[in-house]
Amino acid sequence: MQHNYWKLFRTSTFRLSALYLAVFILSVGAILAYIYWNTAGLLERQTDETIRAEVQGLADQYRIRGLAGVLDTVRRRSSDDSGSIYLLTTPEGVRVAGNLVTVPDEIAVENSGWTEFAFNVKTSTGTEPHRARVYYTELPGDNVLVVGRDIEDMRQFATIIRNTLITGTLIALVLGIGGGLLTSRNFLRRVDAITDASRSIMQGDLSGRMPVKGTSDELDRLAQSLNQMLDQIERLMRGMQEVSSNVAHDLRTPLTRIKARAESALRSGADGDFKAALEQTIDESDRLLQTFSALLSIAKTESGQPREGLQPVDAAVILNEVAELYAPFAEDQGGSLKTAIAGELNVRANRQLLAQAITNLVDNALKYGETPATGAPEILVTGNIEGDNAVIAVSDRGRGIAPQDREHVLERFVRLDESRSKPGNGLGLSLVAGVMKLHGGRVVLEDNEPGLRVKLILPRHPSV
Repeated sequence: MQHNYWKLFRTSTFRLSALYLAVFILSVGAILAYIYWNTAGLLERQTDETIRAEVQGLADQYRIRGLAGVLDTVRRRSSDDSGSIYLLTTPEGVRVAGNLVTVPDEIAVENSGWTEFAFNVKTSTGTEPHRARVYYTELPGDNVLVVGRDIEDMRQFATIIRNTLITGTLIALVLGIGGGLLTSRNFLRRVDAITDASRSIMQGDLSGRMPVKGTSDELDRLAQSLNQMLDQIERLMRGMQEVSSNVAHDLRTPLTRIKARAESALRSGADGDFKAALEQTIDESDRLLQTFSALLSIAKTESGQPREGLQPVDAAVILNEVAELYAPFAEDQGGSLKTAIAGELNVRANRQLLAQAITNLVDNALKYGETPATGAPEILVTGNIEGDNAVIAVSDRGRGIAPQDREHVLERFVRLDESRSKPGNGLGLSLVAGVMKLHGGRVVLEDNEPGLRVKLILPRHPSV
């Protein structure tokens, strides 16, 4: 428990909260201190101005009426409970008039000026110690005049402001530390949850995911990004398992045939059987090499290795070349291969891989796109611009693919029941999907009514 408590102080959230708290306290403290010093200074200046005004008034009375005028004014003003302090003494220091009993010890009679001193004020409950600020001076004839104000209220007000400043700072400090600890605890709790989930995943539970609170904060965004990464890793792992299983299954049959033919040729001992077995073995080996070559191409495209080879190309040129190459094959089967290409299709692509993807689509259309009525393929290759994308489509009039199978056929080694009678390894559309992923595009399978239309959607490039 103590270890977890100290962990809160080591979190970045608490350090950041402490930094903000320090900046806040310094800022607020500076503002309050400025207000305090300005308020206290204003009150002191007002008090001094009041005392100076009264001293000036008494000086005017002395010039007009002499000592008698001063004495009369001091006696009259001393009777008012206004907080003013007066004292008029003889040269020997004997009190003549005023509400101050004696000359304070702080006042040096031989000099004039400002001073502060403590004195007692009579109240209903006794006496209270107060503080006074006075100005004293000698009148002609060596009489001493003391004029001042009771500044106890002003001192109490300043004390209240000072205590408020200190108390407010302490409260802000306590609340700031408490808030920092609370925030750190919540933050640490979520980090611990992410840590526990990651440890569970590292131990082999690939279905585990980072917890998402739904607050859309930075931890939620981090958890969502990690979950997307884990989804991709899980898909890749599942794909590797499927590839391993499918490779083992699909290679077992041709290898078994090769072994059976070799054994049959050895048992017969005839030269003709040897030659036939070798020729069939070469054919099977070529198909195996094509399978491995397709797997390597898919692995490269999915890993992003050929991305450095992307450059501006005109896909329309590739379409025309592929159509020109495969048109004779379609005619040999009694069908046709037509094109409808609307001008330039400028994209950023790896020319070889894009040509391979288009070739795979045309080859699939030749194999599986025969029109049911005639048994001959009718293929249309189109290319046009749609908004910010270049769209390449290969359409046929065959049986098509059911909507529920269209995503499935983009996976490796997937062959529908209708296509198992045709030669192939189930990697053609998977390679096309990998090429589109490399180029930042996508593959869309649609109903051609009848038949299948496969669209390659690629981002446009301004120019070649």
